[in-house]
Amino acid sequence: MATAAPLDIVHRADTISHKGFSVPDPFAPRQSPRGTFVSAVLATALFRCWHILIFFSAWGTLITILNHQGHELYFASTLLTVVGTVLGFVISYRTTSSFERYNEGRRLWSQIILASRTFARTVWFHIPDPPATESASAEELKARAMVEKKTAINLLEAYAVAIKHYLRGEDGIYYKDLYYLVKFLPAYALPPGIPSHPDQKQMDEGHSLAPTDSPVRPTANGNRQSLDPSGGNLLHHRTSVSSASSPAGLPLPVTSPISKKPVFLEPWRSPEPKGHHADSHKDKMILNKADEAYLLPASMPPKYHLFDLFPFSLFIQLLTKRGKEIKGKKAARIRAKMRDRGVSHNLPLEISLYLSSYISALQIRKTMDVPTTNTLLAALNQLVDSLTGLERILTTPIPFSYSIHLWVVTILYNLCLPFQIWQPLGWITIPASSILSFIFFGFLVAGEEIENPFGYDKNDLNMDHFTSNIIRNELRAITSAAAPDPARWAFAPENDLLFATNYDKDERVSPEEWTRRGSAQMQAAASFI
Repeated sequence: MATAAPLDIVHRADTISHKGFSVPDPFAPRQSPRGTFVSAVLATALFRCWHILIFFSAWGTLITILNHQGHELYFASTLLTVVGTVLGFVISYRTTSSFERYNEGRRLWSQIILASRTFARTVWFHIPDPPATESASAEELKARAMVEKKTAINLLEAYAVAIKHYLRGEDGIYYKDLYYLVKFLPAYALPPGIPSHPDQKQMDEGHSLAPTDSPVRPTANGNRQSLDPSGGNLLHHRTSVSSASSPAGLPLPVTSPISKKPVFLEPWRSPEPKGHHADSHKDKMILNKADEAYLLPASMPPKYHLFDLFPFSLFIQLLTKRGKEIKGKKAARIRAKMRDRGVSHNLPLEISLYLSSYISALQIRKTMDVPTTNTLLAALNQLVDSLTGLERILTTPIPFSYSIHLWVVTILYNLCLPFQIWQPLGWITIPASSILSFIFFGFLVAGEEIENPFGYDKNDLNMDHFTSNIIRNELRAITSAAAPDPARWAFAPENDLLFATNYDKDERVSPEEWTRRGSAQMQAAASFI
């Protein structure tokens, strides 16, 4: 009987081609102490409520001076004790509710990371190569299967990146971290999971879309046309780009700067009629290589502007409604709430459909067993569940009546504060009013900031770190080498402490030596505890 040829045992550095990635640590301290101090100040609640503190400091100064001149503008501190306790509990509840949303958003992103790891590992390791057929060789089918695997794993990265842009209100696919991953996919005519401003206004006015009305989409020339339910499916290829002067397609994301560069738009187009294959092929070309230089960056945080400061910030909403392009972080947040998302679509949900179609194709081919199928479906369900949970956080704000009532009560309490503390404190009333105002209003503005943790604020979740430094690099590491063969790594000479209980004193025996000694001696060595 012929003996099997022994496998070549190679070292760990030779069997694993992935050497790791050099990425910046997003949590590392800044090099410049000045930059660290400025960043810390901008991240505190003091930067968001300094104008409120100035007002109440001036108010406390006025009441103190008037009392010092003998006007006797003070009363008993009973109101301070009774209302202050209740107000403290209510503000604490408001801040806790916002932090729960922040923490829930972080938990859902952890679920996306977990599901991406599970899906990628299962696809790369547990889906076998198809056998050879009469029409194709085993090598060709193996190569095609690897293309499918790598494409599906790339879509996992695209899914996380698409969620990041989706939560920030950045429509389309024309971003440097997203475009190359999804440009080849036909587009589904899916409604947005986040309600648009016109949709909300229509609901408030009591109007709704009749069952007989057809949804509309913009065509390639910018005009909206109906989708005929009987005229083909809702699957269309992404079309070529338009220039900045074209009226078609989607607007730029709210955080993108004004630029004279070409604007890449993504309008829907109707199915191509028969006999126009040449024109259809041209329409499928999205960008040429030269135009890819104008793709939007992966992260577009708006810069600070004069309109971020009080009292100029009071005019942002009025000017934005009149069509003025106001710069600054606060203006970007307001535009994100007011802009028309009627022609948007749910790109992350699109990608999940393609991942599901990949699983379906594997089921039809019968190339994987039932447990592997269940693992992939469970991971995909986790991805969609995370998307739905993130949409729930974004579309469920704190009730307006509760929020405005809390602000009114806090303002009234701080207005009455100097009248109650002047008699025991005297001139100390001025700094005391400032400090107490900072305590109450600091919690309020901090709660409002983390209520939506998906933007570009200093304390928002670092979604760019999740997508670039965790998901992308880990997926690249998984696919950087073929599935490791246990016959190679388990019998490596370095695995010489297989049954050791004391790594410093026990004998170092290689796996090949244990094989020659036999299973009885291995069992005896394993019995020592």
